[in-house]
Amino acid sequence: MFSRRHVLLGALALSANLVAAAAHADQLADIKKKGTIVFGVLGTDEPNSFVDPRTRQLVGYEIDIATAVAKKIGVKPVFKQMSVSARIPELQQGQVDALAATLTHNKERESQVDFALTHFVTGSKVMVRAGSGIGALPQLAGKKVVTVRGGTQETNIRAAVPTAQVVTFENTQQAFQALRQGKGVAYVNDESSLLADYGKLGPAAKGFTILPTSIGNESIALGLKKGEKSLKAVVDQTLRELEASGAAEQLFNKWYGPGTRANIAKRTFKISSDKI
Repeated sequence: MFSRRHVLLGALALSANLVAAAAHADQLADIKKKGTIVFGVLGTDEPNSFVDPRTRQLVGYEIDIATAVAKKIGVKPVFKQMSVSARIPELQQGQVDALAATLTHNKERESQVDFALTHFVTGSKVMVRAGSGIGALPQLAGKKVVTVRGGTQETNIRAAVPTAQVVTFENTQQAFQALRQGKGVAYVNDESSLLADYGKLGPAAKGFTILPTSIGNESIALGLKKGEKSLKAVVDQTLRELEASGAAEQLFNKWYGPGTRANIAKRTFKISSDKI
């Protein structure tokens, strides 16, 4: 038989649980209350997110997607630049509400963050100096290869060529510059971004070659805090609406399609799933 003391303790425990539940407010509600949603972005990864040299504003494929999400929620988008390696820690620590930062969806990361529907599919590829004599991945054995720190590109090249000397940089711009300065014979990046990098070379492009072999298939998605189901639902709904209306196709062509630096002839994916 329970004593009065047990009843009192039980009531106190229930009260504490209710207070704790209230303190853990739904993130979507918090975003609506403050009137802004903060996206972590790279800002150095053209054409996903980069600074327009004319306007000095952040623009790009993922900037447009993030802006569409903010519009759907009814709040203002705010963009915070960060490094590749800081993306997930800053999301987990609440420094940003979501990631629109060329984040590859893989099984390892599913234990750390939730993913929205895949909004881009690409693969890692390798650009080499034309004078290096390298025409295939195995020839990178023992050679110095540059890439971004903390990204899947680093994991992919280490798996593909275990004996390559991988040198990492804080962002893709630094890694690309290192290749151009001769600090490595090869540079690894997502194929779509690599094509954009290649397009920046202009006449100097004749001094570089992109190897045909893809090293890894990458599903790119917005990253969200674990367990925030309401926010994920509205983000996914935004993406489905972009696909259904044809706006997703237009965004692809705007940033990746024919005539852009990436110059990809055709989109080969649809925004439809958060599974990999």
